[in-house]
Amino acid sequence: MSENPSSALFSSSSDQGESYLARLNPEQRAAIETTDGPLLVLAGAGTGKTRVLTTRFAHILLTDRAKPWQILAVTFTNKAAKEMRERVSFLLGSPAEGLWLGTFHALCARMLRRHADYVGLTSSFTILDTDDQLRLLKQIIVPWQIDTKRWPAPGILGVIQRWKDRGLTPERVTDSEDSDFADGHCRAIYKAYQERLIQLNACDFGDLMLHVTEILRTRPDVLAQYHRLFRYILVDEYQDTNTVQYLWLRLLALRPGEPSNICCVGDDDQSIYSWRGAQVGNILRFEKDFPGAQIVRLERNYRSTRHILGAAAGLIAHNDERLGKTLRSGREDSDGEKVLVIGVGDSDHEARDVCGMVEKMQRDGHSLGEMAILVRAGFQTRAFEEKLVQSGVPYRIVGGVRFYERAEIRDALAYMRVLNQPSDDLAFERILNTPKRGMGPAGVQKLHAAARSHQVPLTAATQILLAEKILKGKVGDQVRALMTALDTTRDILAREGHVVAVEHLLEESGYLAMWQADNSPEAPGRLENLKELVRALADFGTLGEFLEHVALVMEHDENAGEARISLMTLHGAKGLEFDVVFLPGWEEGVFPSQRTLDEGGNSGLEEERRLAYVGITRARKHAMIFHAARRRIYANWQDSMPSRFLDELPDEHVIRHGERDANLRGLRATDSVFAGGAPLIARRRRDPLAGNTPTFQLGEHVRHPRFGEGIIVSADHHHVDVAFEGVGIKHLLSSFLEKL
Repeated sequence: MSENPSSALFSSSSDQGESYLARLNPEQRAAIETTDGPLLVLAGAGTGKTRVLTTRFAHILLTDRAKPWQILAVTFTNKAAKEMRERVSFLLGSPAEGLWLGTFHALCARMLRRHADYVGLTSSFTILDTDDQLRLLKQIIVPWQIDTKRWPAPGILGVIQRWKDRGLTPERVTDSEDSDFADGHCRAIYKAYQERLIQLNACDFGDLMLHVTEILRTRPDVLAQYHRLFRYILVDEYQDTNTVQYLWLRLLALRPGEPSNICCVGDDDQSIYSWRGAQVGNILRFEKDFPGAQIVRLERNYRSTRHILGAAAGLIAHNDERLGKTLRSGREDSDGEKVLVIGVGDSDHEARDVCGMVEKMQRDGHSLGEMAILVRAGFQTRAFEEKLVQSGVPYRIVGGVRFYERAEIRDALAYMRVLNQPSDDLAFERILNTPKRGMGPAGVQKLHAAARSHQVPLTAATQILLAEKILKGKVGDQVRALMTALDTTRDILAREGHVVAVEHLLEESGYLAMWQADNSPEAPGRLENLKELVRALADFGTLGEFLEHVALVMEHDENAGEARISLMTLHGAKGLEFDVVFLPGWEEGVFPSQRTLDEGGNSGLEEERRLAYVGITRARKHAMIFHAARRRIYANWQDSMPSRFLDELPDEHVIRHGERDANLRGLRATDSVFAGGAPLIARRRRDPLAGNTPTFQLGEHVRHPRFGEGIIVSADHHHVDVAFEGVGIKHLLSSFLEKL
């Protein structure tokens, strides 16, 4: 038997060796056979990216250009690495052994164990998980006396991780890179944190890449070893690389006096993860980084119909930060139906219509397993979950948990349960130390003992311990503040209703402040979820009715064996595909996200447009986009403007239904959330979640926290256009502006 798997494969049949190339289209084949020098494969959605990457890997081996261990293949997920390994093994006809194939972090962990001594570690170093990192950081920050209510440990860890993602050691964090978080102490904390990790012979996830990149940068002898080892480098999803990943790849690929045999496969039009450090500029400057680089464009899409691709192409063409390509259908049934853009009166109508269309398509023979509802933000799922439950349509949340099972929602529900029923001990125990009030296990045991002794609920036992000064000092003060907040909220509940009462309780208890101070990428989404939860309260006459409804919804049976429609965010849908895709919420402020626009300006807008492109191209046969003329915030309606993306969809690929500004005159009277005689109790004194919405006049001078001073040049309800000096005109929500 031949020892060379490629020889065995070629010798088995005269044409078997060429069969793996014969099934490819010309562009795919060019991407595989262009083996020497730097190559960028711009692989559009549904164009066979994975096939190209794995076939290229096998082709290099089958043509004896390298041994298996001389190829470095990098993926973003373990699942992708496993799939590539299996496909390469299939093409080779035998198991692929000795491969440097895996995720960025897995490969760097392998390298770091070889060279750990260069950064003060031993090869047996421990990789800490998030819980261990937080425990260590809490020990580290003690000397700085950080106010952890204002600057929680996860936020500090988030700042440190972003520095690591940018390839910055503590010594490389300049004044311009420094953060005001934690009263400006983050850089010093970072240094102490890293020193302690070395003492523990440990590193965190971010250190895997940071340490190896530093070793390659400062140890030419080590870098030379890898230059000799790796003859070819393959990189998947290059548009999602962050700075430290980019630096690591460049160091390994740029070999002095030799060609850079690096092949990066990616799609600049699908770069949607800047919030976790991805830099679209990495793929845009590939030709500059690697002079003489060739670019192969994969534009033949085998997933979607012509109209779906035409709509997506017309939309993404409005972006400036792209290398440019135009998808065309490779399907035989390429025409298909046009993309539907459906305008509805309000957000409730939107949820009803989507769920109604789901049921109709199911009756027409479409499988629920081939349908998906893709939303811009997690808080949007609640309305669809409830309508699906009411309709008896099985669903699943992909890439997350159901709305009422999210941690922040369960916390808020626990506050409501205690407000509604003070004897709910399980709920009280959950909120007692959320946010942290210093009540450790010993303190909780005292409460339980007092409750048993006096035969009263935990809330009453807490009041007893406070009165007897058994709970005292800082802990006593914080627990007393919680009990006071509960008492005052019950008065508000009686006077002003449950919506105002719950908002007051979440604010006065410090729970909202906990998430507002959190600097993690997930915190804004959690606040949006809490905002949606309070909005949902307005659909019910009393707090008790709402809690009973939630209990019934959470009992929704999920039979793992039955087909279910998928409900997920657009970010979570990347890489997936469905026959039928529903895209709700295409309105200004929702999609594109106002927060993204305010924080990212034009770059943020372009990423939002890429996200819209990703959403449309998830559909194989049917794509339906919805926008509502009004959305309900608490019990009050707010006008919504259709997303600018709708105007950017080419008319020849779109059918539009419904009025763009649906007439909702009389809606408050005929469709009240408290129909049936219940009073309107959602009027609010304060709005810490949504912000106040002042009105502005043309020519009025205003100030924005990011863009500075400007002048109102257009105003429409709560949306305004403001001209800023040196920045240009920005489309903003008026709640983000301050009058001068």
